[in-house]
Amino acid sequence: MFRSVQTLPYLHFVLLQALVLLFAVSLLDKMVSFEMNDLKKIGLGLTGFGIFFSFLGIIFVFDKGLIAMGNILFLSGLGLTIGLKSTMQFFTKPKNYKGTISFGAGFFLVLIGWPFFGMLLEAYGFIVLFSGFWPTLAVFLQRIPIIGWFFQQPFVTSFLDRYRGKRVPV
Repeated sequence: MFRSVQTLPYLHFVLLQALVLLFAVSLLDKMVSFEMNDLKKIGLGLTGFGIFFSFLGIIFVFDKGLIAMGNILFLSGLGLTIGLKSTMQFFTKPKNYKGTISFGAGFFLVLIGWPFFGMLLEAYGFIVLFSGFWPTLAVFLQRIPIIGWFFQQPFVTSFLDRYRGKRVPV
């Protein structure tokens, strides 16, 4: 019982990864000039499996093998989906150094056998790296038919409006 309560914050991290993946898929469907070739389909599948294995690793009390496999699949799927050059440019931008270093250090800690501290660093790096996408993600969440009602409430929109427009995505 005690260990399952400890995993709750990390489940939010995995759910956040899943939301980013859903958001990316919905954007890919709406882009007219974007061609969905086989590599991009494989990349989205690998990213989805990476999120799934990370979720399983957290559920099974920070199983380092599943979390490491999830990280490898997530990063390789991201590389295949947006391209290797775009992935390297995203992670090596000067404003993304703090997130890249913390995500990489967390990835390393998971690989050497410290999954709890590794996931802490990865969650921080993920939030810092993808913080430019939060305003766009908020607009996307407001347009989802069933749960969009919650994100359109005044107390939620006032919270989301504070962070809208601070950074531009990639």
